[in-house]
Amino acid sequence: MTQNVGAIDRIIRVLAGVGILSLVFWGPKSNWGWLGLIPLVTGLVGYCPLYSLFGISTKKK
Repeated sequence: MTQNVGAIDRIIRVLAGVGILSLVFWGPKSNWGWLGLIPLVTGLVGYCPLYSLFGISTKKK
C-alpha cells in the first residue's frame, strides 16, 4: 500500500474527519458523524483507496 495522499490533502482530511466525527459527541449527536472516520483514517495513513481506483495521487514524487 503506497501513499497517494499529499501533505496538504492529509491535513484537510484529518481536520474534516475530526470535524465530522465531532457530530457524534456535540451538536446534533447524529450517528452519521461516524463517517468522519473515513477521512480521518485516510489522512492519518496517507492512502486513499478511491485515489488508487482512479489512478490519482496528490503526493509529490
